[in-house]
Amino acid sequence: MKFRHNPNREGETVKAKIWFTLVAILALVLVGCRTNPVYNVSGAPVSTSTRSYKLNDVRNAIHQAGVSLGWRMKDVRSGLIIGTLYVRDHMAKVEIPYNRHTYSILYRDSDNLNYDGVNIHSNYNDWIQNLSTAINARLSVL
Repeated sequence: MKFRHNPNREGETVKAKIWFTLVAILALVLVGCRTNPVYNVSGAPVSTSTRSYKLNDVRNAIHQAGVSLGWRMKDVRSGLIIGTLYVRDHMAKVEIPYNRHTYSILYRDSDNLNYDGVNIHSNYNDWIQNLSTAINARLSVL
C-alpha cells in the first residue's frame, strides 16, 4: 500500500497549530488580567490594647504608612484622607475615614484596573492589603 502526499492535510495541520497557539495566548492573557471583588477594609481597630490614641496620632500613622508605599495622601478634613497610588499606567484612589478607634480603606476611583462596579484587577487588592498592613505597623509603634 502506497501513501500519497496530501498537501491539504499538511495545510490543515498548520492551521490547527496556529489555532492552538492563538487559543493558548488568549488563555495566558485572560489569566494575566484576573479580577476579584474589590477589597475594602472597614472599621479596622486602631489598637487592640487599652491605650487610647489621639486623632492626630492616627492621622500621622496613616500618612506615614501610605507615603512609605508610594501613595499620595491628602487630608480632606479631620477624619478623612484621600490616598492615590500611581503604578505605571494604573491609578487607584481610596478614601480613608478614621477616628481614634478605627479606620477604613474604601474604594473611590481607579484607572486602567478593569473595575466593573464589583470586580477589579487583583493588584488593587494587594495594594490595599499592603496599605492596611503598613498602617497597622505604624500604629503599633505609637
